[in-house]
Amino acid sequence: MISRRALELATAVLTGSFGVAVIVSSLDNGIGWSSAGVEAGTFPFLTGVIVVVGSLYNLVRGAMPAATLANVPIAITSIELRRLAGLFVPAAVFVAAIPLAGMYVASALYVFAVLVIPRHQSVPRALAMAGATALALYVVFERMFQVSLPHGALAAAFGF
Repeated sequence: MISRRALELATAVLTGSFGVAVIVSSLDNGIGWSSAGVEAGTFPFLTGVIVVVGSLYNLVRGAMPAATLANVPIAITSIELRRLAGLFVPAAVFVAAIPLAGMYVASALYVFAVLVIPRHQSVPRALAMAGATALALYVVFERMFQVSLPHGALAAAFGF
């Protein structure tokens, strides 16, 4: 179980880290004025500063012992945490598999896993839906829009 306070503090740290990453990458692009006008990193830098300031505000509010929602003892129960993991873990594996397996194979595996593991569909039906998903992605992007999605390292190794 996760308390509301821990959830708010973790969210503040996560968004603050994102804001810091935006600021650091903006510094590489340059901030301020040049002879051509505003440099490319100026607006992302300002956005990163706003995100960091907001995250610090949320961090302080979450840490204060005032009578707020942060004092609610349980924000996510163990059942809700399992449901959340059931959505997040397959999505994270899907994103991690794209560089290796490519978008089409990773998408098919993701659809199959999401339908079969929680026992929402039978294996043959999940296989059919996974294949249809990969085929639809291929037809829409490669043929209709003529945009190549990532094929992955395995496709490159086999010469596809």
